[in-house]
Amino acid sequence: MTANPHPAIRGLVAALAALALILAMDTLRLFGGEQWLSAFVGIETQYFYALLGLLAPWVFITFPSKPWVDWPLAIAFVAILAGFFVTAEQALDEAWEFAAPDYAVYASIALWAMLLEALRRAAGWPLCLIAGAFSILPVVTEYMPGPLSGLPSTWAEAASYHLLSIESVFGLPFRAFADLVIGFVVFGVVLQHTGGGQFFLNLAFAILGRQRGGPAKVAIVSSGLMGSMSGSVVTNVLTTGQLTIPAMRKSGMAGEVAGGVEACASTGGVLLPPIMGSTAFVMATLLDIAYIDVAAAAALPAFLYFASLYLQIDAYAGRENVVGLAEEEIPSLRKTIAEGWFYLGAFALLIFLLIFLQQESIAPYYATAALLVLNQFSPQHRLDLTGAVDLMYSVGKLLIELVVVLAGVGLIVGSLSLTGLSGTLVNDLLSMAGDDIGLLLFMGAVTSFVLGIGMTVTAAYIFLAVVLAPALVSQNLDPLSVHLFILYRALLADTLEQLGYQSESAPWRNFYLCGALELREGLPESRAFNASGGIAAGMPIENFFQVLAVRLLPDAALNLELRIELVFTDLDCRYLLSIRNSVLNYFKDPANTEPQVSLTIASLDFKNLLMGATDAATLLGKEQMTIEGDATRLLSLRDLFDQFVRRYPLVTPRDQSQA
Repeated sequence: MTANPHPAIRGLVAALAALALILAMDTLRLFGGEQWLSAFVGIETQYFYALLGLLAPWVFITFPSKPWVDWPLAIAFVAILAGFFVTAEQALDEAWEFAAPDYAVYASIALWAMLLEALRRAAGWPLCLIAGAFSILPVVTEYMPGPLSGLPSTWAEAASYHLLSIESVFGLPFRAFADLVIGFVVFGVVLQHTGGGQFFLNLAFAILGRQRGGPAKVAIVSSGLMGSMSGSVVTNVLTTGQLTIPAMRKSGMAGEVAGGVEACASTGGVLLPPIMGSTAFVMATLLDIAYIDVAAAAALPAFLYFASLYLQIDAYAGRENVVGLAEEEIPSLRKTIAEGWFYLGAFALLIFLLIFLQQESIAPYYATAALLVLNQFSPQHRLDLTGAVDLMYSVGKLLIELVVVLAGVGLIVGSLSLTGLSGTLVNDLLSMAGDDIGLLLFMGAVTSFVLGIGMTVTAAYIFLAVVLAPALVSQNLDPLSVHLFILYRALLADTLEQLGYQSESAPWRNFYLCGALELREGLPESRAFNASGGIAAGMPIENFFQVLAVRLLPDAALNLELRIELVFTDLDCRYLLSIRNSVLNYFKDPANTEPQVSLTIASLDFKNLLMGATDAATLLGKEQMTIEGDATRLLSLRDLFDQFVRRYPLVTPRDQSQA
């Protein structure tokens, strides 16, 4: 990234970040009970395309290469996403993720390639190569060895799945970012720009600076707190490290030790409640649990981590005679709190909303608003127009980098899902480990170490959640205890989805996919059957009679003999419906009907009548039906047929009241 970008670029990134922030807040209905932008962003995929289009293309400008390359790439990125945004509803209706038109396929392939280049610029070659290799796996999987061999796809199918579905680029990592992470990113940046980082640093110095190894202990506390809020190890080292590392060296600590302490403290911030960076919210989304549950599970490990680091530093300082800071170098505790009390207030408000009200999605926005308002009363850190632009530019930089990384990780997740390897890799890992939990954990630790060298914490975590988590869960390990993302319901949903994709039988494929949908989103709400607009409207009348025969209640039709003549005005034919011995039969144009009652009606009106979409009085009033004979025979006709529960659970326990 350029050290001093052109003011116009800073203004552009700041403006786009502000638009993305407004869009995210409107989606959460923070401007009132309604979504003001719903007329433009009507469905979820439009929101994702808009968010990606506002942020991701500008990675080519903030991480520049050549101007004649950067701007065309950014403009092409925006243009393609704009096209997908406009056609999002059509894509949903026509299932483009499985059968996209040619122009959408070509656009998806182009966007796929540009996204990998964006990932290279934002996160470096390691993550780009890993994501790129996995993203093309569906195309080459049939040529891969056993563990990586899965369901093959064409380039068109893979590209469509990556960019037009919500299982790849717009999978769970991206959705966690869109729904939760943005607010916490903004809170962390605002805290830094309003002097919050310096405040927590001074507070730590005032409390711990006098102790032996004081500067190192200050680094542990301050870097842990800031790392928890930012979620970025590198950013934290570059900010708090600028003060803590020189102070540690001044107190007599070796340079490599000072750097190691700062790195360990900043890394541990990801484990430290109450915020834990973006990784915790991705974890909560994947596990489908409340964020507070993740924070509660992480509290003890985080305490032990920082306690052990603190004790090691204390022992090191005692052995090496590392003294604390001089009294004149330690800020006054009373003055520090008096000047920065509102930082503690904003932090307390955030914790209250997170823990007690459990409002994870809106908590950071309210805390940020409170912090900005209170900050304006501070002459030292009050923001002017230039400061506001710098603030939004910093927000934009971080959001751009994060959205590209999570979209790139989504390519990995999507490929494993499309090929079916997210399920088969579990068996392969278990086979390799021989069901040895210790060996599985060791393999996970080694993989995590290797991935962590070239990938962000969040990216490496998501990868292991997809590949390793199911295998560990299958060994009866608690998901939260071993940093697993996937809960049993979500794991079973993935299994059913892959069984559906691999099933050649259409009915069984539908059963599997409906079961997966039920586990992920719950049982759909039951809707009244609309015969005129549903399947019944286009169903041949004899098929409809067959449906009625299946629905006939034997007990209700017991000892009943009923003969109804049906004269269909639109079909120019007549039928005899006969119910006898609890069996319904139908006869077309019978020679000798001898009906008890005759009904002249259009076939669709008859279907509506039997399905409850209309009633006899309405049809008679509109002269759409005539009755001859014993009309009382029709009064209880609908009661003879079973009214099926249209929404019932396939894979979850059934409500006994519906049994």
